[in-house]
Amino acid sequence: MCGIAGFCNNTIDRVAVISAMNARMLHRGPDAGDYWLDENSGWTFGHRRLSIVDLTETGAQPMHSASGRFVICYNGEIYNASEVRDKLLAEGHVTAFRGTSDTEILLEAFEAYGVKKAISMCKGMFAIALYDKQEKTLSLLRDRVGEKPLYYGFVNGYFAFASDPALFRELPGFTGEINRDALAQFMRYCYIPAPLSIYEGIYKVKPGEILTMKVPFQEYVTESYWSMEEAALEGERNPFTGSEEEAREELERLLTDSIRGQMIADVPFGAFLSGGIDSPLIVSLMQKISKEPVKTFTIGFDDPKYNEAQFAKEIAEHLGTDHTELYLSEKELIEAIPKMPYYFAEPFGDSSMIPTYFVSKLARSKVTVSLSGDAGDELFCGYSNYWKSEALWQKLSRVPKSLRNVAGNVAGYLPCKINNTVFRGSECLKAVDIAQLQEAVCNRQSDYVNHLVPDVALPELSKYHAILSDVYTEMQLRDMLDYHPDDILVKVDRAGMAVSLENRVPMLDRDVVEFAWRIPSAYKYRDGISKKILKDILYQYVPKTMLDRPKKGFSVPLKKWLSEGETSIWASDLLEHSKLAEDGYLDQKVILKLWNHFHKTKENDRLLWNILMAEQWYQENS
Repeated sequence: MCGIAGFCNNTIDRVAVISAMNARMLHRGPDAGDYWLDENSGWTFGHRRLSIVDLTETGAQPMHSASGRFVICYNGEIYNASEVRDKLLAEGHVTAFRGTSDTEILLEAFEAYGVKKAISMCKGMFAIALYDKQEKTLSLLRDRVGEKPLYYGFVNGYFAFASDPALFRELPGFTGEINRDALAQFMRYCYIPAPLSIYEGIYKVKPGEILTMKVPFQEYVTESYWSMEEAALEGERNPFTGSEEEAREELERLLTDSIRGQMIADVPFGAFLSGGIDSPLIVSLMQKISKEPVKTFTIGFDDPKYNEAQFAKEIAEHLGTDHTELYLSEKELIEAIPKMPYYFAEPFGDSSMIPTYFVSKLARSKVTVSLSGDAGDELFCGYSNYWKSEALWQKLSRVPKSLRNVAGNVAGYLPCKINNTVFRGSECLKAVDIAQLQEAVCNRQSDYVNHLVPDVALPELSKYHAILSDVYTEMQLRDMLDYHPDDILVKVDRAGMAVSLENRVPMLDRDVVEFAWRIPSAYKYRDGISKKILKDILYQYVPKTMLDRPKKGFSVPLKKWLSEGETSIWASDLLEHSKLAEDGYLDQKVILKLWNHFHKTKENDRLLWNILMAEQWYQENS
């Protein structure tokens, strides 16, 4: 796990600039840092290293291929690196390797097979910058699901890239102009959807994408080497036809293989553990593989409504893990809020980033790598909105589209649309398929969001279209395309990197993801049982009686925080004296109406939190 940065400009003090960029991402790689300058092309690469595999200098970056043709700076891990290495050796492309790092294996694979073919055979999480001196070509590559961040854009006429959007502020000529469309979409979603970033002209490389540019480095093209949509469509075309038991056995095998590959490290590793389903399953399979007790970590809360620590402790004792827990007070959680803008680097509104930061910090006290159970909900039908939306869609589908659309438009013009239920109801009526309904149910939570950013029109429901025949699978796909990479994985990466912890997600292994799309929905959700196939695997290791309880999640009490005490005072002051509004990015009247409406109804706490996080970020970065 590392941080990378680079630019193509021969007219600035390149050493000073890349050194400043490296310094800004020190938390992403505290173990080492270096840079590479090419006088012929004008390219400069910077790298900060968190050493995980091959802790010696033979793993240092930026790294050159054996022939000298390629230079790489790379953030991530290739979990099947040993297989790629063996293939290179067997086919005679390489006679020997200098060290044991996956970086060196990547370089030689690029030289032997070409960029697209080489990356297609790799499994892992990564953001890669690769320069081909022979062809004078830069390639930026991002992993299939978006675990590792990679931003790019032109600054004052020259191209630059970085792991973190804050690094662009170190570049001469960077204006830091806010992208109003991105800000508006952040208010709706609590994250900024790819390819946008908070800065005008700075974008994210999409998951599964390769960006390529050649001399004179003024234009680029993008292509996909893997697509989540195509994987889901292929799963629908080629569904798993075996029994439920056979599906369970195959999924367990694939997960075990994924976990085995992700437990490879030259540093201590462990896992997050909650009282739910996903992380106990990952820990169970880790413990089955490991010869020693797996180190597990749990955060507990004083408020019993949000606390799962006691359940996690029971599971840890049953599995025999080396368990560490830490209970946090509300005061500690609140005091962490001002730290978040620095580490997240652009507005981020998922409040679970705070406990995720603390469990990462706890884990980092004993390990350098931690595995998590993320993606279980999205791949195996774990969210209640899936079956609730499906039931609603069944009812709405009985009403003619034209009649629903008229009713939705009428409700949308009523004065009472400031009521969230009325507003969302009108949006649901206008939905023409399950993709649009899911968008209306999950994200179009308030009419206020449409008016917060002056002169910006948010995307209409018509932007969203279902491509799969199964409604449950379609909703899971929507989340895997947007919510999961731009919210969940951002949270996991930034919270871990804030404390220099590498977070790995076994359920996002390519083979697991592709098999998940082939599994019939009835094996995932049936008779009110969500994530059924995951539970059937887990019950082999942990008694069902330990796990059958309502899900608490990993959130914080936003309504309470915004309603009383010092946090409410802080929020009121920030909203009443909004710098974003003062500079014309938000409408102050809408903010105050929203705040007053919240105190009357306790609605819109999520939207208010988004404004507060954007405001705090803006004050830190303007």
